[in-house]
Amino acid sequence: MQANSYSFKKASPIWEKGKEREMNCSIALYRHIEKAEKPTVLAISAHCSYTVIINGEIIAYGPARAGHGYYRVDELVLNDFLTESDNILCIKVAGYNVNSFCYLNTPSFVCAELKEGGCISAYTSSPCVGFSVEKIFERTQKTQRYSFQRTFTESYTLKNYAFAYERAESAFPVEVDLTENKNFIYRDIPYSDFEVIYPVSADMAGDFSCDRSKEIPPVREIVNISDIFFGYKPEELEYNSFAEASQMVFSAPRKCYDSSAKAIKLSSDSYIDVDFGVDYTGIVELDVNAFEDGELFLLFDEIKMDGQINCLRNGTSNIIAFKVSKGKYRVHCAEPYTMKFIRIAARGASFEIKNLRLYKVAFPKSRIKAKFIGNDRDMQRIYDAAVETFRANATDVYMDCPSRERAGWLCDSFFTSRVEKILTGESCIEKAFLSNFLMPEKFEFIPEGMLPMCYPSDHNDGVYIPNWAMWYALELSEYVKRSGDRVLANDAKDRMFSLLSFFRKYENEYGMLEKLDSWVFVEWSKANSLVQDVSFASNMLYASFKDVLADLYGEDTLRFEASELRKKIAEMSMTESGFFCDNAYRVDGKLVLSGERTEACQYYAFFFNIATPESHPKLWKTLVEDFGYDRDEKGIYPEIWPANSFIGNYLRLDLLMRYGLKNNLYDNIKGYFTYMAETTGTLWEHTGTYASCNHGFASHVIYWMDYLGLIGSN
Repeated sequence: MQANSYSFKKASPIWEKGKEREMNCSIALYRHIEKAEKPTVLAISAHCSYTVIINGEIIAYGPARAGHGYYRVDELVLNDFLTESDNILCIKVAGYNVNSFCYLNTPSFVCAELKEGGCISAYTSSPCVGFSVEKIFERTQKTQRYSFQRTFTESYTLKNYAFAYERAESAFPVEVDLTENKNFIYRDIPYSDFEVIYPVSADMAGDFSCDRSKEIPPVREIVNISDIFFGYKPEELEYNSFAEASQMVFSAPRKCYDSSAKAIKLSSDSYIDVDFGVDYTGIVELDVNAFEDGELFLLFDEIKMDGQINCLRNGTSNIIAFKVSKGKYRVHCAEPYTMKFIRIAARGASFEIKNLRLYKVAFPKSRIKAKFIGNDRDMQRIYDAAVETFRANATDVYMDCPSRERAGWLCDSFFTSRVEKILTGESCIEKAFLSNFLMPEKFEFIPEGMLPMCYPSDHNDGVYIPNWAMWYALELSEYVKRSGDRVLANDAKDRMFSLLSFFRKYENEYGMLEKLDSWVFVEWSKANSLVQDVSFASNMLYASFKDVLADLYGEDTLRFEASELRKKIAEMSMTESGFFCDNAYRVDGKLVLSGERTEACQYYAFFFNIATPESHPKLWKTLVEDFGYDRDEKGIYPEIWPANSFIGNYLRLDLLMRYGLKNNLYDNIKGYFTYMAETTGTLWEHTGTYASCNHGFASHVIYWMDYLGLIGSN
């Protein structure tokens, strides 16, 4: 595909000499800048991520991610932040060099040039011109991974000059080398507004101790480090904050005082809980005054359970740890994290904490053109939660969640993409997201023709979701209708037909996919264990996959195949009970129904036009009237396995919209989402709090609200 190329005038990509392939290394660039009337612009690209700080305040985080072989460039206008006669610019860059769901495993680099009044005054090279470069000595390099899907936890040692932005020259200079040349492209994605969010209260506190006899759970992101899952092995770790948190014993929290949390005092071996009011995502920053040498922990999560914050919930190490020498510091983390609550815990010393805040990393509020125009308070709250969920998960790609993974998942994106168009009138994030999949010549580790289940990412273990690749085509078809962009569809043609060729190998005598490999995914429920040998839900999707290829590229043969496949699925999967069966097994050469039936499979059947209200009126009536958010309370159809949020309940709601059942849709929206909006101010991955409480696809509720006439223009 043709990308929108960007050329630096003088800058070249650099990194610390000999370290560009080393795991979890960070460097910083410094520069004095005078206050100026003429535009002062920083052009920057990096891998994996950077933060820009001026006079100790974070003003940007980036870059936007791209597919293998390409790197997006940000152009940041700095004038509004250059408030002093002499300003200190600091650029902190983190390079990880591990496979993950959120960053590509490619060598670290930074490429930056500063233009003041039209003249380039500083740029990266070997040696750098106008920038001083140093190692970020505060950050501990050999830490455990944050999660199976993300890179490393953040642990710091604060002493002497740590986080001292006022230093003009590098206290810990490093030698840099040029790296390989990069293919740079324009960002072409909106920048975050970078709102500053303060906690609304800090009113619960307690004491804690450490029980070294407590067993440390053997979690996969720490113990499974190998030649296909990269990281530091347990015996290599310089610091293991997961182990530290696992052995902490907290007293029951007690009411202490109600505060805005702008100034907090902690005695040794005590903690205090702060509440942001909503489940926000951003970069944490705070001012620390340590009265003695000690340790400070930020333990955070999206929810509280029984009054406690479990920073290890959801397969993460929601921990930022500091070993602190007596003194004053302004500290911040390098990556965005998601939290409604932070437990600040002091060990071995007393501390004063001031100005704890989040620099919000989110889709810019200024680009949202829609507003809620209904008069239902619960629906207003759900709308606000959906907007917050969209913003947190549409920064540069459509993410599943901004917490555990920050990954650009297919299928999730199908739902989120509809929301972008309604809220903004545009599809810029979607174009970038879909384009990323077209950038590499091939995807290493997964079979030829297949698409990664999430991207940009690396899947060295060879795992992929065949179903999710088909959702790419479905989203592409809707994107073309939304945007009129036939160029992207044409660019994707070869990749789409390579994908079709991949699936052809699995077609059986009925034209159905049989014994698909890797992770066959229907939805987060019992349906996910009913996917072999023939998954009817997967084949319902396959029929629509063929239909959209026929529509996109004028392939009438595929349209005929899709029609025949639907007929065969309807004939073979319907049971005497009137419900569709989820799957069939190959027994003595014949396909035999398993007899298992799930709520999700019924929704798949209607969503992908295997059935309609006219062709299956009794089943449709049952689904509309007897199923839904209150099914458990009714206690009916226990033999039909219940659906979960993703994607069964969403298909249900979309079907209610498709067939004009507005009252049912309105009621179901309130039934499914009111308690989520009230609890976290965001919408969740599942129907319960046992996973992410901020999941991008969940913002799709805005699509239905728009249909209901509840959304207007600002």
